[in-house]
Formats: sequence, structure tokens, C-alpha cells
Amino acid sequence: MASENNSHKKAVAAIIGPTATGKSEIALAVAAALKGEIISVDSVQVYRGMDIGTAKLLPQERVGPDGKPIRHHMLDIVDPDQPFSVADYQRMARDIIDTIHRRGNLPLLVGGTGLYYQAVVDPYFFTAMPANSETRQQLVALARKYGNNYLHERLQTVDPEAARRIHPNDRRRLVRALETYILTGRPISTALLLRRQQEPPYRLAAIGLTMPRQELYQRIEERVDKMIAQGLVAEVRQLLKQYDYYLPALQALGYREIGAYLRGETSFEEAVVLLKRNTRRLAKRQLTWFRRDQRIFWLELEGKKKGEITTFIIDYFREQLLLGQNKVILKTKNASLEGKKNE
Repeated sequence: MASENNSHKKAVAAIIGPTATGKSEIALAVAAALKGEIISVDSVQVYRGMDIGTAKLLPQERVGPDGKPIRHHMLDIVDPDQPFSVADYQRMARDIIDTIHRRGNLPLLVGGTGLYYQAVVDPYFFTAMPANSETRQQLVALARKYGNNYLHERLQTVDPEAARRIHPNDRRRLVRALETYILTGRPISTALLLRRQQEPPYRLAAIGLTMPRQELYQRIEERVDKMIAQGLVAEVRQLLKQYDYYLPALQALGYREIGAYLRGETSFEEAVVLLKRNTRRLAKRQLTWFRRDQRIFWLELEGKKKGEITTFIIDYFREQLLLGQNKVILKTKNASLEGKKNE
């Protein structure tokens, strides 16, 4: 049961976990039962035109079991060539949470981008990054003279984490990361996100969905095949007609691999193999990230029927968020819906 000390805070529910666990479909049923509105927690679904590769629900698919529409937020916010940061996401998502509460509904965070999730539910704030036009111009001049790889190597020395995330050809982000380090003496990967020593802003109940690794990997294989069948190659081809391949948005999973194929850097078969491998690696990283959060109640999906899963989650949210008098039932007559907090 949520503590009395948290009862004054706004309630927020979350269904999170690795890719391909069926979060979106389950969330529709949960939202329909609890007057919920879904807030996507996905760093790529914010971009317009990036639909198939992100498994974004189409407007006609955003409905509950009764066929009634379920409001979705943080989808199709910006174009792929527009900058969008975790700080932008935090600000917009928290504003949306306030709006949902004013309507008397429940905000339901759904997705697998750990940093975006944490930026909303934890007491993080983002520092304003200093800027200096002279420093920036000097870095741009170095890139023009010696190439982007020169800047990437320098970044690797002072901020390996940022270097891992930024493509060597993404000159704008390379320059910004080095500029931040030069001006602050701190890596941009740590300078942007600071945590205050205070309580989290919401009364949170979070469910993490998981399943045995081999089952998850099989679902990933099937998801990639489905994306290809739905027209992922055509989607990426259209994006490349409009935007630079090296934009951060187009370096996202699926778009990077298929983009490399369309540029003649790899074969189609190799691109699909890489996409499946990289998706498996993403799932492992997502699990590692979320396992650190002690508040998450992990729900094992193996052998469970969808109805059992959704009923359990609905009762769990009602209990933890004081949404009603129902007590959460951890056992069913026919199967145990086993779950546990992180240890």
C-alpha cells in the first residue's frame, strides 16, 4: 500500500521493460480499465515519420478492448532534423502529467527508454549548458582541417560515454560535447543530468515486464521480420530522401542498419542480421538499466495469459496508487503471477 506520506502526490503508473515484451498492447487494456492516458517513454517515437522501425501504434490501433480511443502522448513531437533532448522530454511529459490529472485521469508511462523514464519519475533537473561562440568556432575549424574523426578521438579521451553515443560524423554533437568539457571541465554525459537530494515528485507504481531470454529473443526476431514485411526499408528510404543519414535520429536502431544497406555499405541480409543482433543487445541494456530501480515490480510473462496479466496489473495499480479499495491478488486459481521487487 502506498504510504500516507505520499498520498498528497500525483499518482503515476508505469509499464516498462525491454523491447518486444508487449508493453503497448497490455497498456491499452490497463488504460481502458483505469481511465488512463498513455505517455510514450521512447526516445525515437517522438520523431514524425519514424513509425515502423519504432513499432509505433497507428492512430487506429490506439484503442482499448472496448474499441474506445485511448489518449496517447509524446508521439510525433518533432521532425527528425529537429533537436530534442531528455530535458525537453522531461518538461513536456511532466506538463502532460499535470494535464491528465486535471482531467481526472491516470498518467500511464509506457516504454523502454530508461533515461527518459528516470528523468520524469525521479527528482532530476537539467543544468543550463554554457556556450562560447569562439570555442565552438575553433572546434569547427579543427573538424574542417583534420576531419570529424579527430574530434571524436579527442572526445573519446575526455568523455568515453559521450563518444560511444555520438557518431563520428555527427559534427554538431561532437562540437557541443567538447565545448561543454572545455568550458565546464566536466563530461557532457554527466554535466547535463543532476539529482537533487529530495523525494521523487510522484506517487509511483511501476510494473516491469520480463520473460526468459530465449523467448524474448524469439519475439525480437519475429518483430524485426514483421517490420521488414510492413515496409521498414521503404520508410527509411523516404527519410533518407528528406534528411541527412548522420542525423542523431537516423542513427536510431533499425534506421542505422537499414540506412547502411541503402547507402550500399552492407547487404540487405547483413543489415537484417545486424538489426536483430543490435535489438537483442538493446534489450539487455534496457534490463540492466531498469533492474537498478528498486521500486519496479517485475512480472514474469512466461506461461501467462493476457487476461491474467492485465488483471494483475490493474489490481496492482489500484492498490499501490490508492485508486480504490481492491487489494492486489498475487495468485490466481490456475497460475501464479509471480513478480518481485528488485533485490
